Amino acid sequence: MAEKVRKTTTFLWEGKDQMGRISSGEMKSFSIALAKAELRKQGINPTRVRKKGISVGQVGGKKIKPMDIALFTRQLATMTKAGVPMIQALDIAAEGLDNLALKNLIIHIRNDIAGGTTICETLRKYPKYFDDLYCNLVNAGEQSGALETLLDRIATYKEKTEALKAKIKKAMNYPIAVIIIALIVSAILLVKVVPQFQEVFAGFGAELPAFTQMVVNLSELLQEYYLVVIIGIIVAGYVIRKVLETSEAARNRFERLLLKLPVVGQIIEKSSIARFARTLSTTFAAGVPLVDALDSVAGASGNVVYREASISIKEGISTGQQLHFAMRNTNVFPSMSVQMVAIGEESGALDEMLSKVATLYEDEVDNMVDSLTSLMEPLIMAVLGVLVGGLIIAMYLPIFQLGSVV
Repeated sequence: MAEKVRKTTTFLWEGKDQMGRISSGEMKSFSIALAKAELRKQGINPTRVRKKGISVGQVGGKKIKPMDIALFTRQLATMTKAGVPMIQALDIAAEGLDNLALKNLIIHIRNDIAGGTTICETLRKYPKYFDDLYCNLVNAGEQSGALETLLDRIATYKEKTEALKAKIKKAMNYPIAVIIIALIVSAILLVKVVPQFQEVFAGFGAELPAFTQMVVNLSELLQEYYLVVIIGIIVAGYVIRKVLETSEAARNRFERLLLKLPVVGQIIEKSSIARFARTLSTTFAAGVPLVDALDSVAGASGNVVYREASISIKEGISTGQQLHFAMRNTNVFPSMSVQMVAIGEESGALDEMLSKVATLYEDEVDNMVDSLTSLMEPLIMAVLGVLVGGLIIAMYLPIFQLGSVV
């Protein structure tokens, strides 16, 4: 029998050379023990040897969410403020994670930085998780020597932004839940309950009321084509989602339509203003020029109306206009937010005033979402009551008419 071929494994190592200098790298070997022995032959005292992780995205585990990145940033900010070196901070952050995908990402970042790449350049390799705004702020922190301060601001920004997104999703989920529950209950009644009454009606020998006949016809149609209906709903949902993902024009029309919806539109409008103010406050406080900061603001606005408004404001500022004047010319910002920005410009505390604007509108969004939640509970009962009650009336109408004839 042929001898089994042993496969080598790539190991990442850290250690100290004969001069006491810390070094690191990677090497191929058959085992950790053999790798350590080889390093000692080269005059390096290994302090840590481990298998190299597979490439980002290939590891199993939970999906990396934006809130995971926010928590990771907060950990880095806390540890760097405490004086922990970046490499060690990344090691600590990775070791405490159960999410293998995020752990793998942090290990890759740590290895790149240990190899001499700047933090900003390393993060730019993973645009799916670290956008331009994030990388630009980290770069500003590295250049100014205030990385721990900028990481703290980034962490606060990410936490506030993700909390705001969660509130918007909560507000949107309630109307969707009402529609789905109503459709499911109606479908169950039409498929399971109406046919039972239909057998009773067959023995009447009389013409059914128009409302009852309509419900019976709908029940027969659903019983015969329920698979087609289910598949049609799934396909329609998939197509709409793909169109919104791939077509910018369709996505823009959808975002404009959302702003016109009652209650939900106001929540989205106020959240967009809050994100505008929060992003601008964070970038401006980091020393990013206002014109350049507005590029990041446009990308983080979350709605085409405020994205276009940010671009318009940038053009106005480029021609010498003040921020509050350029904001007023867009006709999409409430007068209160414009006046607060004007006060911030006059007092020289624009970043603080923008932060207050963001907090104000975030609180309004929070209150509106809570109000919507309270409103939707009786609304769900009302919608279900109308649907169920309507179907029951349709089924009992022939019985009532039969009783009146007798």
